[in-house]
Amino acid sequence: MIPSQMLKGTLEGCILAIISKNETYGYEISKQLETYGFGEIAEGTIYPLLLRLEKNGMISAVYRQSDFGPKRKYYFLTEKGRGELLDFTENYRELSNAVEHLFADIMEEKP
Repeated sequence: MIPSQMLKGTLEGCILAIISKNETYGYEISKQLETYGFGEIAEGTIYPLLLRLEKNGMISAVYRQSDFGPKRKYYFLTEKGRGELLDFTENYRELSNAVEHLFADIMEEKP
C-alpha cells in the first residue's frame, strides 16, 4: 500500500488523468485508482479533491440518472483541467526521472 503522504502530491493529477479518459463519477474513480495499484482510496479522500478541482475550474459536473439508484454526479475535464493535466504530467515525469537517477546512482555505489 502506498503511504498517504506519498499520494498527497500526486492524487489530484491522477484523478485528472482518469477523468480525461471519459466522464465518470466519484466511486468509479476510486475503483479505477485501485485497479491501477493505488490501493483502496477512501471516498473521504476522493470527494474533497473532486470538489477542489471543480471549484478551481479544472473539472465540471453534471447529474445523470443511474440505473441503480439516485442520480450520480459525473465529472469531465475542462480546458483548464486539460492544461493542468499536461503540466502535471511534465512535472511528474521530471520528478520521477530525478528520483530514478538518484536511486540508480546510490545502487551503483553499494558494494
